[in-house]
Formats: sequence, structure tokens, C-alpha cells
Amino acid sequence: MATYKPVVVQAAPRLGERITQDTVYWRGYKTPVQIKEFGAVNKIDFSPVPPYNYAVTASSRIHIYGRYSQEPIKTFSRFKDAAYCATYREDGNLLVAGSEEGSIRLFDVSGKAPLRQFDGHTKAVHVAGFLSDKYRIFSGGDDYSSNLWDIPSATEIVSYSEHTDYVRCGCASKVNADVFITGSYDHTVKLFDARTKSSVMTIEHGQPVESVLLFPSGGLLVSAGGRYVKVWDVLKGGQLLVSLKNHHKTVTCLCLNSSGQRLLSGSLDRHVKIYSTTSYKVVHSFNYATSILSLALSPEDETIVVGMTNGVLNVKHRKPEERKEKTQKRRQPAYKTYVKGRTYMPKQEDFCVSKPVKRVLRKYDKLLKSFQSSKALDAVLEPSIRLHTPEVTVAVMQELHRRGTLRSALAGRDEKQVNILLTFIARRVIEPRFTPMLVTVADIIADIYQPVVGQSAIVDRQFLRLQEAIGKEIDYQGELLEVLGMMDTLFATFTKKKDTYLEENESNGLTETMKTNMNN
Repeated sequence: MATYKPVVVQAAPRLGERITQDTVYWRGYKTPVQIKEFGAVNKIDFSPVPPYNYAVTASSRIHIYGRYSQEPIKTFSRFKDAAYCATYREDGNLLVAGSEEGSIRLFDVSGKAPLRQFDGHTKAVHVAGFLSDKYRIFSGGDDYSSNLWDIPSATEIVSYSEHTDYVRCGCASKVNADVFITGSYDHTVKLFDARTKSSVMTIEHGQPVESVLLFPSGGLLVSAGGRYVKVWDVLKGGQLLVSLKNHHKTVTCLCLNSSGQRLLSGSLDRHVKIYSTTSYKVVHSFNYATSILSLALSPEDETIVVGMTNGVLNVKHRKPEERKEKTQKRRQPAYKTYVKGRTYMPKQEDFCVSKPVKRVLRKYDKLLKSFQSSKALDAVLEPSIRLHTPEVTVAVMQELHRRGTLRSALAGRDEKQVNILLTFIARRVIEPRFTPMLVTVADIIADIYQPVVGQSAIVDRQFLRLQEAIGKEIDYQGELLEVLGMMDTLFATFTKKKDTYLEENESNGLTETMKTNMNN
């Protein structure tokens, strides 16, 4: 008696996700920790010195978090209204922040009360930061002005009023202690030099500027506004190098990794895109629950912190590298134990015993083996199979069709079972690998259950849905054939034709037209 052969499931090749070094690296972060703040998180800034604490500005407070703490280790709450843009100094000892009331406050990280307060703006100050000499502060506000302040004397050095709309972002050069940059809602980015009385460069971004970032070398500037991230060459007078449009909504924040080889951008479309700074192509992306307002990466790339509009702080820590522990190895048998008898050749009088391979059959194979066609079809219509491995369901249908028992397996089903069958067919009939078999199954079902059409609203709805799916697919095929015809016409016009010329032969008094190949 011949043994039963299991159903052969035709495996279609899958286009797997391309795994790159960036994919492996950026996936190497733990499950995020979420911390609830009092309001939308408008700024996150890491301390440049160990242990790399980070300041979070939300509502009227500034919270200082340790790298692995879920509760703030320090809070600055001396604000009457909203606080903005808390930024560390390079030595990590001082913190500067703007406020809704128009004042700028300077804090000592180890204290509570502000060391200095700078008053000069008439409206909210959304931008505040330190110049690289550590003794001056730049600021920008909703009064359209960009100011420079002296820390020891707490006085204003110079004020620039060149923007024509709110100043909402800014950064300082790490190379030149006199240079800082501001971005405004007037669509411009301006570069200021403290030694001059006006801006030395103006760059037109084309959208309200939400964030600016200067590369550590000071030669490249990145601006974000609208859906665009643009990279400019400052040394060439603000020449546009590349314009990136990978987000679907406004880009709100920018960040560089520690090496400067990766640029991160956060957006209101809930995504963080990571670009290579050599090719400016997206190498990875993160997806978050709500719109993103702020983003920061720790100096050693160990922690990614994202602030969102709903006040949630999302913190991801890098997984520690697995260290192989030295364990005492068990004594293994000698090598000769494994190779013993491997080269033995059986003699003529020897009797060879082969160990039978036990094959484990799946549930539907067992039912097919016992000729239970209807139950075998029920087994492959279970949600775990028909939703995740539809090729198994179609393979069993093909086997039943080959045996000639498909019609009997489809007959005698109740409303719920017919609904499941029609739902599966309507969803999968448009897939080319399943179409021939599922069209046959749909034809048999329509033939069997035609007398009861109109008795069940659920089944009628599924029939209409199947009709709609097939109709759309036919329309798509017709459109594709039209496109194919157009392409054939275009390709035909592109083919090189052989040039011919007319040669007159008057030897016999008659004009004879001859087609002669020019190449001969």
C-alpha cells in the first residue's frame, strides 16, 4: 500500500526587508520608557558632560532627568508662564531658558534660584543659547528681534531687528565665538556676527523655519520648515546643497549624532527620519504615537529622547553589548568517538537496517488522509491559517479539486461558514498566485448557493463585495493593457529603421526604383 503524500504548499518568493548596518544599529535600542510631563515638550537638551543628564522644557517647568531615572532629579519652576528652550552650556554647569513673559533666566544646575535675569524682549522668548566663549547669550523672540547678552554684567550687548516675523529657533557656531544663527517664521535664516551691526548672511528657506542646526565644522547649515529639510553650504555664501522632502507634515526638530554622520529629523507626522550625511538618503526611521515637537540624542548615542505634543516623553536606551561569560566547559568525548565506524564498509553477509523517518502530519493532512474533505477545508479556514498563511488554504482547495471532492466539501454549509469562505475569496482573489483556483471556487459556490440568494443579508453582502473586487480587478487589467499598448507603440518608434534611397536605372529607357541598403 502506497504511503500518503502530504499536500504540497507552493511557496512564493518574498521580498524581505533589506537589512543594513544602520537597521541593525538603530534597532539596538530597548523598549521605550514613557514619562508624562505637564504639557507639550518644546525642548530637550543633553548635558555635554557626564553623566549626561538632560533638561526637559514643558509648560512652566524645566525638569532635569538622569539618564536612567524616570523621575526628575531637579526642577526649575520659577516661571509665571510657559518656559522655552532650556539649553546647557558647554561645561554643563549653567542652564539658560526663555519664557512667555519675555525674560531670559540663567540657572546654576546645582542651585534653584536664577543667577541672572535678562529683560529686553517685549514678547515671548522662544530661543536662548550660549555662544562658544561661554560668557555671552543669544536670544530670539516673538518681537522679531535677536539679541546678544553679556553674562557677567547681565546687560544687552547688541540687538538685531531684521526678521519680520517670530524668531523661533537658533544655534551658535562652535568654531567662531562671535557667530550665531536664527530662524524665523518669515521664511528666512539669518547668520549674525557679534562684531557687526547687521546680519552677514540671509538664507531663504521658503517655509516658516522651525529648527536650524549647524554642523560641528561650521561649514554646513541645516534648516527645517514645512515638509522640507534643507542643507546649505555657509562657506559658499549659503548655497543650497540638497532639499529633503521625506516627511508628510511639518518638520519641527533636528539633531546630529555624536559622529556627525547621521542627521535626525522629527515631525508632526509622528516619524523620526535618520539620514546619512554623505548621501542624504533615509537609512532608518522610527514611528511614534503622536506628533513630535522635540528630539535629542545623548553625546554617546546611548539614549534617544523624544518629546511629543501630548506631553509624553519617550526615552529609548541602547541595549548593552552582550558579554560572553566564561563558563566551565564540560568535558567532551574524544574526537575518535565521533568518527568511530564512519569509514566501515558493509560486507556481503551483513544485514543493513535503515531507521524509518517518522513524518508528522498536520491536521488537514490527517483529515485528507482519512478522506474527510469537508473537515479538511474547515481546518484550513481557521483564522490562524487563512489570515497568516493563505497559501496553505489554497493548496488544500487545489488538492480537493484534484480529487474531485471540492464541490462536496463546499456544499452543505451554514451562513457563517459561507460568509468566511466568501470573505477569504474576495480578499485573496486579486492575488495572481491565487486567482485561478479561487475563481474556480467562487464559481462552484455561486452555483451551489444560487437558489438561496436573497435569504441572508450577510451572504448577499459578501457576494456583492466579491463582484466589486472582481470588477475592479478587471478594470485594472484593462488599464494595464492600454498602458502596455502605449509602451509598445513608444518602443516601436524608438527602434532604428534602415535608411533607404532611390536609385534610378535608365539602362533600358525605363525608370526602375530600387531599394538599396545604405549600409551595403
